Amino acid sequence: MIKKMFFSVFLGLCFSASSAAQVSLQGKFEQGALVRGQVPSGTQVKLNAQAVKVTPNGQFAIGFDRDAKPEQRLALIYPDGLTEIKPLKISARKYQIQSVKGISNSIMKPDPKAVARAAQDAKQTQAARDRFTESQAFLSEFIWPLTGRISGVYGSQRIYNDEPGNPHFGVDVAAPTGTVVVAPADGEISLAVADMFYSGGTMIIDHGYGVSSSFLHLSKLYVKPGDKVKQGQAVAEVGATGRVTGPHLDWRLNWFHMRLDPVSIVPPMESVLAAQKKAKAN
Repeated sequence: MIKKMFFSVFLGLCFSASSAAQVSLQGKFEQGALVRGQVPSGTQVKLNAQAVKVTPNGQFAIGFDRDAKPEQRLALIYPDGLTEIKPLKISARKYQIQSVKGISNSIMKPDPKAVARAAQDAKQTQAARDRFTESQAFLSEFIWPLTGRISGVYGSQRIYNDEPGNPHFGVDVAAPTGTVVVAPADGEISLAVADMFYSGGTMIIDHGYGVSSSFLHLSKLYVKPGDKVKQGQAVAEVGATGRVTGPHLDWRLNWFHMRLDPVSIVPPMESVLAAQKKAKAN
């Protein structure tokens, strides 16, 4: 059964008796975060004028990207027609920025064929992330697909020869090639490709309502598109495929096209490792 663990934030405007209700939101209001919410059944939800998909029971997900502006607006249109506008304050984050000089021209300007292949890969991954399904697995309490040392964080960016590179949109967990990767929540495999240009072995799990997990640089994939997976099920193995310097899992979280921080929906890695250590000692 899906666990619905909502930290309630009661939106404090006064409504008519027919529309008065508690609205709850779970998550941090900061850049990169996924937030899940509950409204009365039949309520329409909009984030900055963008319509948000809502389950028949009134549950939904929204996200705030890496560079989200501090002022956001959540609109709730209740079944009786009453509308509530709720301003949201989004906290800014500080990201790791590193300047790298002396990069060769061959790296700065890759082969046109490689560029074309990477563009095709991007189309495939975007199509898998943009699809909508009615699974409500996105409401569950997610787990880490792999535990270990975090070697890369969301939002970090390198400046190559004074040219900004793309930010890193995932969390990296270092592990030897062949280490098993599990599904962080129930879902359906929407993409499984053994060798993409940049990301190597790549998998996307659709958790429903636009929420998806992506795993990059895999050495082995256990599942194929269309397969249904359960939380904790082994789905792949860590690798060093694609354009990387060593084996690790790059886990990414999306709300449709929006790239979010997976750390926003799981317990801190330190607490998970501490619990594992304690369990082994008992």
